[in-house]
Amino acid sequence: MLAGFVALYLWNPAPVEFARLKVFDYYVQAKPRDIPPPQQKPVTIIDLDEQSLETVGQWPWPRTTVAKMVQNLMQMGAILIAFDVVFAEPDGKSLGAMADSAVGLDNETRDKQKNLPSNDEVFASVIKKSRVVLGQAGRVSETEGVKGPPAKKSIGVRKLQREAPDPKAFLPVFPSLVRNIPVIEKAAMHRFGGHGMFSTTPDEDGIIRNVPAMFVHEGDLFPTLSVEMLRVATGRPTVLAEVSVAGMNAVGVAKGLKVRTDRHGRIWPYFSKHDPDKYVPAHEVLDGTADPAKIKGKMTVLGTSAVGLRDIRTIPTERDIPGVEVHAQLVEAIVHQQYLTRPAFADAVELAFIFFGGLIMIILVPWLGAKWTALVFLLTATGSGGTSWYLFAEQKMLLDASFAIASILLIYTVLTYTGYAREEAERRQTRDAFSKYLSPDMVERVAENPGELKLGGEQREMTLLFCDVRGFTTISEQFDAVGLTKLINKLLTPLTNEILERHGTVDKYMGDCIMAFWNAPLDDTNHAKNGCESALAMLEQMQPLNDRLEKEAEEEGRKHIPLKVGLGLNTGPAVVGNMGSEQRFDYSVLGDTVNTASRLEGQSKGYGVKIVIGEETWKQVPDMATLELDWIKVKGKTEAVVIYCLLGGEDLAQDRDFVTLSQFHQQMLDAYRAQDWNKAIKRLKECRLLCAPYEIDGLYDLYEARILDYQAAPPGEGWDGVFVATTK
Repeated sequence: MLAGFVALYLWNPAPVEFARLKVFDYYVQAKPRDIPPPQQKPVTIIDLDEQSLETVGQWPWPRTTVAKMVQNLMQMGAILIAFDVVFAEPDGKSLGAMADSAVGLDNETRDKQKNLPSNDEVFASVIKKSRVVLGQAGRVSETEGVKGPPAKKSIGVRKLQREAPDPKAFLPVFPSLVRNIPVIEKAAMHRFGGHGMFSTTPDEDGIIRNVPAMFVHEGDLFPTLSVEMLRVATGRPTVLAEVSVAGMNAVGVAKGLKVRTDRHGRIWPYFSKHDPDKYVPAHEVLDGTADPAKIKGKMTVLGTSAVGLRDIRTIPTERDIPGVEVHAQLVEAIVHQQYLTRPAFADAVELAFIFFGGLIMIILVPWLGAKWTALVFLLTATGSGGTSWYLFAEQKMLLDASFAIASILLIYTVLTYTGYAREEAERRQTRDAFSKYLSPDMVERVAENPGELKLGGEQREMTLLFCDVRGFTTISEQFDAVGLTKLINKLLTPLTNEILERHGTVDKYMGDCIMAFWNAPLDDTNHAKNGCESALAMLEQMQPLNDRLEKEAEEEGRKHIPLKVGLGLNTGPAVVGNMGSEQRFDYSVLGDTVNTASRLEGQSKGYGVKIVIGEETWKQVPDMATLELDWIKVKGKTEAVVIYCLLGGEDLAQDRDFVTLSQFHQQMLDAYRAQDWNKAIKRLKECRLLCAPYEIDGLYDLYEARILDYQAAPPGEGWDGVFVATTK
């Protein structure tokens, strides 16, 4: 996209150029050039308005009438008179021209009339005595124009660098010209006369935003009317076209008066709103009623506001304005140095902003995310847009930031959308992967924060749980495969729900066995407690489940064997992640902590308790109701571990009867390990009186049998009290 935007800018198709120009239009409309006070207006427009046409007659007027107007203007103190019209045909109203067609003239009178100076000659004679700039019009098509004297050379060229090209390579070209008839054209070739092109080049939407300082015709340079007016007004023999390697740079009119142009030699007038006070009706100049203050010391230019003469133009500040005012405003802007500039380096600056701004988005969106990058974009867009406005408002410089802002915004939008789409895909993948063994709220947390999910294997402290059904082989003999499957589902569903409700992850089902863990894939600072509470809740689910199963057995006429489960929990370091092969893998956990948890579940049956927990788990749930079971070397382990049974939560731990039982139980263990068998038996009997509510009679049956055995055959002084398990 970035490369595409850069290429699009370099190509600069019509829509891109149109959008840029509209931005400049908005600037000018928001802050048009101030209309100067009357005494600071350098140009007055002599207007061929509707009233003048009604008073004097239809245009074209007799050249003698135009000559009289020029004389009156010179007498009133005008600096010069320029024409935004061209006298391309001889005046057919001259007396000599009408002599042959006049009726009733004798030959002598007809001959005298033919020998009178033509209106064109009269006009030419006035031009020779006045400061007059004649207008010329360019045409984009090859046409046969008026052949006249060679064009007056009033443009010189100054190359700022030796390798600078010929300025003609950058300037607009007119294949043909509409010139004045030779007698008039030649009359303005004196020292104080001139010729200027009044043709304007509106953009494709018909708005005139700039005026070429000069044009090319048949290999020669022709100045625009406004520049030629300034040259004649300052009395300079030539204007100087400055050209650099980047293109046109400026036009030097006089000492201290240089007009900056863009690389194509175009001057961008800083247009003001329409100024009616700039106009003087032509008929007032002819009858001598014009305001002298608007003429004396002013450059005057003849043009028309009459709709019928079709010289109505559009500029950024006005929809309909006489074409002559374009030249008047340009002269005014140049004199007051309030024209706009489009510097040669503008393209490079705008291109750099597109490239680096887009590059910043490409880097920051994945790095900082859409929210913070949006702030960067807003700051960048505001800064660039503000800079563009400042350069226009204070420096009269045209620098477009709109294309770059739009490009950067589109890049940001696409990056944000693709990032969002990618995250959604990751969330869907995460939901699919974890929905079967994580609770729905955990799935949503993982999906919303996939960064918390680290796959591939990592070591962290975890709590593992194993749950197995006691005597399941006997139970399964009562069912066929379908019935057994239904039974397993009825068992595993409520037990799984208890795990998931407490942020646990179900690793796998192994027949009637459940393996689950906590603190992965999301962090769980209370993983040991959540595991223990899940185990207690799973036990609570067994009675309602057995009641339902008993009722079903009665309805089906078969024997009901209650389901009983044993659970083992252990806490410690383990490796969790995607385990398996490239063809198939599962999110699972490995490590010694896992193996020990499995062994503890197996010991629950031998010790006659329902939940066995390891020492690390016990340390993290000090407020729960637990009893120490034994020092034991589980199968496959060389070191002894302390194991505990879990009987209840915090409420039970504070119960008076349980506290008493806990005290007697610990005294029994202390006496047992001290080989004080009589005291141990005494405390064991006291424990039996209190243990009934907790269903741990089997634990004391185990210890009673051990004590009696040790009484008969003492283990000796080297005995450390550790029991070595021979079964899993």
